Order: sequence, then structure tokens, then C-alpha cells
Amino acid sequence: MTTRAASRWAGLARPASTWWTLIWLAALLYQPALDPTSGPLQYMVGVVVIVVFVAFYLYVDGHDGHDGRLRRWAPAITTVLALVATPLNGGANVLLVYAAGFAGSTLPRRQAVRWFVGLTLLVVGLMLVSPIDMPWRLFTFVPTVVLIWTIGTITLTYAEEGRSERFRATRMEYLATLTERERIARDLHDLLGQTLTGIVVRSQLAQRLARTDADAGVREMAEVERAARAALAEVRDTVSGWRQVTLDDELASARGALTAAGVALTVAREPALVLTPSAETALGLALREAVTNVVRHAHAGSCTVALRRVEDRVELEIADDGVGSDQREGNGLTGMRERIAALGGEVRRLARGGTALTVAVPAAVAT
Repeated sequence: MTTRAASRWAGLARPASTWWTLIWLAALLYQPALDPTSGPLQYMVGVVVIVVFVAFYLYVDGHDGHDGRLRRWAPAITTVLALVATPLNGGANVLLVYAAGFAGSTLPRRQAVRWFVGLTLLVVGLMLVSPIDMPWRLFTFVPTVVLIWTIGTITLTYAEEGRSERFRATRMEYLATLTERERIARDLHDLLGQTLTGIVVRSQLAQRLARTDADAGVREMAEVERAARAALAEVRDTVSGWRQVTLDDELASARGALTAAGVALTVAREPALVLTPSAETALGLALREAVTNVVRHAHAGSCTVALRRVEDRVELEIADDGVGSDQREGNGLTGMRERIAALGGEVRRLARGGTALTVAVPAAVAT
């Protein structure tokens, strides 16, 4: 198969839901059968309109992110096509349903509702001037009015939810970036402030010793070199931590923190489970927050961390045998829920005879 032919076939590859939305175009073929005055012209118009509109619809659907102007004009283009074809084939008024769908998916609520009202009035006007006899005229136009509001409202709701989700995700990403910047600034200040001060002091001492005891001056400069190398390693570790959070590092940190608090840690992890960077970062941060809560509030003697795949999701469970608490969740758990929700997952917390926190992420996202 040539590259051009392969490209054409790839252009037809769409989810089943996309093809099902085109089922209403069948009205262009069955409507003439309801009209005793229909002839070959009506069927020919129906076939031509179906071919033209399907090509237009698939192009707009496939170029949603690349040709925003065409999608914004799609309601008007579809409406014009309906007005041209309906006098020749009454079933073409169903195109106004697609115009409502385009309007609902691209326009703000107020403008979209205005489109729905306008399209409804157009259907009523077309019905009044249609030559189709009753009651076939009602069967041709009334379902379109119902579908305009049904399909239009559904697409409008989905579009608003999608915009809200993108806004929340962008906002969370922005806030996370600010938080990381603050952490990096604080870590660099804490790391380099003391280290560089020590380097300055030792350098000054080495200069003084160089005049009286060269060997001691050399030893001090060696200490300056060692301190500078240590500072460089600390900076690299800090920058590496900013770029990517890994579960291995978080588990190591968790073990150290829990051991220092007198809490025994048990880890159960599926060795073959490989996570995507985004999921590993989210789960690593969740583990960090959960372990922090165990150290601060649980008064536990043991803690278990389990990472496993359960059916169509990946679960991270942190359970302790501490006192448990039903008190109001703090900002840490709230932020964890938002971060996991952005990946399509959920956080469940059970406080009874200790606390069990389960973080679940869809396997399609996590692996």
C-alpha cells in the first residue's frame, strides 16, 4: 500500500462512537419513502448530501486540534447545507441536529443556547413551507426539534466539563510548578548557603596558612575542594529530584523516616510493574504525603506499603496499625486527591484500627 493510500485509510480510522453519531443521516434516505410525491431526485440529493457531509464531518473531527477556525464555522456551514438541501429532500433538516452539536461543542453556553433556539425556529419555518403532506410532515420535522435540544445539550455539557477539567489540570500544574520552584529555592538556599559560607571561610584560612605553613594550607585547600564537590553533588541531587520523583527514592526516604520514628516498614511491590513518569511522580508524592502523616500523627508500630495491579487499575496502599482518626483532611490529602484525580484515579481513606490509604490510578494511564 502506498503512503498516500495508507494516509487515506488512516483518515477513516475513527472510534465507533464517531460513526454512530452519523446514524441520523439515514433520515435522508427513509424520509423520501414516507412522501408519496418523492422520486429519484430526492434519493439522489440524499446520497450526495450524505457523502458531502460525512466527508466534512470526518475532516472537522480529525482536525479538531489543528483547524479551530473550521470547527467554529461548522455550525454555520452545516446550517447552510441543510437550508439548501431540505427543499429537495425534507430529511436534510436533520443536518440542523449536527449544527446544534457543533455549536454545543465549540461555543459558550449562552451563545450555544441562542443557536439551539435559532435552529428550532428554522425547523419550524421549514415545516410550515414544506410540501410534504400531513402527518408525514410532522414525522419529518418534529424529531429534529427534539434532537436539536437533546444532542445540543449533551455536547454542550461534555464540552463544559472538558473545559473545566482542562482548566483544573492547568491550574494544578501551575500550582505544582510554583510549589516545586519554592522547594528548589529553599533547598538550594539551605544546601548552598552553609556550604558556600564554609568554602569562603576555609579559603580565607588557607590564604593565611599559605604564608606560615604551606602543608596546612594545602590540607585546607583539599577540604575546600571536597566541600565544593559535595555541594555540586547536592545541587545535582536536588535538580534531579525536581525533574522526576521515583518510587524507589520515595521508598528509601520513607524507610529512613519511619525507622527514625520507630516504625517498622514492610514493602510489597510487583517487580514487573513499570509505571509511566507522570503516574510514578503522582504515586511517589502520594507515598511521601502518606508516610509524613504516619510519622506525625499515627503513633504506629508498623507500616505496610503495597504497589500492585488490580484488574484495570494500579493501586498503592499505605496502611499502619496506629490510632487512626476521622478528623478533617488537611491540605496534603486534598492536594493528593486533586493530583490523582487529574490522572483519572481516586484516593480512598479508611481510619479504623489504624489508617489505610489506597491510591488507585487507571492502568491505561499508569503503565
